[in-house]
Amino acid sequence: MMTLSLVVIASLIILLIVGTVRVVKGPTAADRMLAAMLIGTTSVAVVVLLALVLTRPMLVDVALVLAALAAVAMVAFTQDSERSGDSGADSHAASQ
Repeated sequence: MMTLSLVVIASLIILLIVGTVRVVKGPTAADRMLAAMLIGTTSVAVVVLLALVLTRPMLVDVALVLAALAAVAMVAFTQDSERSGDSGADSHAASQ
């Protein structure tokens, strides 16, 4: 069971790296925010799995805080996009 958990954690960390590349490269603000949400969700999964593997229940609290921060970041991005009128899709279609 522990070996399977470590393999899953390693694959999630690879997913975090891929998400980070997507945040840096773009092409639109919406794509970057979706990648940031992927990073937030994946990091919550990694921390929960580490809590199970290391038998540290306090790490579940850390995962809950990360999930709350990811939700707040998404709300802030959505409100900022509504104010500026930029959905991200229009600028991507215009660049093609």
